Amino acid sequence: MYFLPDQAAEYDKKRMTIKKILQLYIFVSDEASAIQWLKQLLTKKPQTFQDVHPQFLKEIGGWQKHEKALELSELLEQNFLRYDGKGEVPSRIHSYLSSNFKELRNLAKNDLLLKAKAKDRWYVPDPNKAGDLEKLRERALMREFKEYRETKHKRMKVFRLEAVRAGFKKAWQERDYATIIAVANKIPEKILQEDTKLLMWYDQALTRFGEDN
Repeated sequence: MYFLPDQAAEYDKKRMTIKKILQLYIFVSDEASAIQWLKQLLTKKPQTFQDVHPQFLKEIGGWQKHEKALELSELLEQNFLRYDGKGEVPSRIHSYLSSNFKELRNLAKNDLLLKAKAKDRWYVPDPNKAGDLEKLRERALMREFKEYRETKHKRMKVFRLEAVRAGFKKAWQERDYATIIAVANKIPEKILQEDTKLLMWYDQALTRFGEDN
């Protein structure tokens, strides 16, 4: 499924109101699927980096060869939030802890015992408060895309596909069709043809570039 940003937030809010929902197994093969796997994992149980890391390592055996390998820390920092022990315990973590630990039930969100148990756990941000993370992630993706645009290599064997998608989208919005075409020519033809988003922007860029020239 594909959503606009405001539609995605609304979908997530509705989804969270369902107490029981069938969890589909997510095969991790690239950045996008890794984020979805982490989201499913942390929605069910907010966890520390040390808790998540061994599970993550077991899941990435099928990582695609052309997809740039990303550290778990980078995926977490750009897509999720960590409770640092300051202020009240976030609702997502509070709900999990109070439901699974008898000694933590009915405690206030600023209770010291609860805060100690919650500290350093990563959790899925509220859809309405995810804007800052989106901006952080977009900046990181655009830094990567700039490197691809400027590289002298004729063909890139390993790259961050999400960065290419973000770069194509921004270039399209800015009517920078030449950049889309130039970067498209640096990634394997097979990858371009199999990715519907990239292929759409590339084909449209070719058409618009030809019309403008």
